[in-house]
Amino acid sequence: MRATPKFLCTFAMLCVCSPLGLAQSPAGSVPAPKDDTYRGMTLNTSFDGSFDTGSKVFDWTTTTEYVFNQHFAVNAGVPFLFVRGTTSTGTTISSNGVGDTFGQFLFAFKNPAVNYGSSFTFGLPTGDSSKGLSTGRVTFDWSNAFAREFGRWTPFVNLGVGNSLMDTKYWHRPFVTLGDVAHFEAGTAFDVGRALTLTASAYDVAPWGAQKVYSRSVTRAGGGPTGAGTGSSKHGRVFQDNAVTTGDSSIDRDNGFNADLDFNPIKYVDFDLAYSHSVHYQLDTVSFGINFNLTPLLGRRQAH
Repeated sequence: MRATPKFLCTFAMLCVCSPLGLAQSPAGSVPAPKDDTYRGMTLNTSFDGSFDTGSKVFDWTTTTEYVFNQHFAVNAGVPFLFVRGTTSTGTTISSNGVGDTFGQFLFAFKNPAVNYGSSFTFGLPTGDSSKGLSTGRVTFDWSNAFAREFGRWTPFVNLGVGNSLMDTKYWHRPFVTLGDVAHFEAGTAFDVGRALTLTASAYDVAPWGAQKVYSRSVTRAGGGPTGAGTGSSKHGRVFQDNAVTTGDSSIDRDNGFNADLDFNPIKYVDFDLAYSHSVHYQLDTVSFGINFNLTPLLGRRQAH
């Protein structure tokens, strides 16, 4: 789940067998095998990054997965994060470290009416919470996706709930959260052809109850304070004021829209370029991703 720092609003895969990546899962999760008959172990490594006003977040994640059949798979991974940020007072912060180790259970079912994918992800607090690389707690997310293909078009809806907000392939956030939250995304993917897929969607983040926001750009390791979000940042960006902000659901509520261009030129390499606009934070983010499927290094694959 990367529940750490890694954690969407996209499963890194609609599940074991779909080409559509859903937004609320660890960005470094293993891409779905192109072949529905695949069985056995896979190995994946990815390097992702996001740039927005005041922060740069980079993530190198290695994930291993076991595919039992076309319906069920499990995986686990470890992210390593590189963060560069600027606080509301102009202070520059730099921190690196291991994020939260995550595990994931993936289910997928193809149906003529609608394809369904479900992902349950949990993160273990192996990251440093003083650097904003973890909440210091076990975190989880349960996401569900529904998609239907109409020729080159694939409309989809993603619904999820958890106790921490995950990163997505659209936005590696300059903060992590702790508190009950639901997230929603709806949009469509379009197969452009020549290994190109274009996706557009709108999202909403709906937390409730007590919330905590752990900043990656104002770290306690760098002397950042703990507060209630009363700093000088604009548009509710409490993560630019305090290392840890406590409050109600207003401190991490969000909504906006995304666009993504995926390029899969060869079987084992995937490139991603994404844009996300947060209406709540009035923040524009550009992200990239490079995925390498290293499964051939594990030896002869098992196919049935």
